[in-house]
Amino acid sequence: MTTFGAIGIASTGLTVHRKWLDAVSDNLANINTVRSTDEAAFQAKYVVAEAANYGNDGLGDGVRVRGIELGSAEGRMTYEPDHPLADAEGYVRRPDIDMSSQMTQLIMAQRGYQANAAIVDRAKESYQAALQIGRS
Repeated sequence: MTTFGAIGIASTGLTVHRKWLDAVSDNLANINTVRSTDEAAFQAKYVVAEAANYGNDGLGDGVRVRGIELGSAEGRMTYEPDHPLADAEGYVRRPDIDMSSQMTQLIMAQRGYQANAAIVDRAKESYQAALQIGRS
């Protein structure tokens, strides 16, 4: 694998982890979104990644986002009779998002992004060192 190949593959990892971070931050931002019972709850977003062009030679082109899966539109019903969106029985609809799970995913996505950024930095340093050897 060449230095540029390492940078290219790490950049695909950066892209996937950035999209994962975006999805988790959107989920966390909407964790307290309240809707009336006749509306769908905010649906959590989950990034699905896959290997990109994984061939028979055992080498691939990194990773890519295959798609974004959405969580349950049913959400969870909570009893809040004083809420302005409450139905006649006093219920509102909230998203079914678990804060601890989202925070765990946030940490994993952040660490993955940092690891791929470090690979890009190291590959760049190797390329610069090779250029310095060529100048000598």
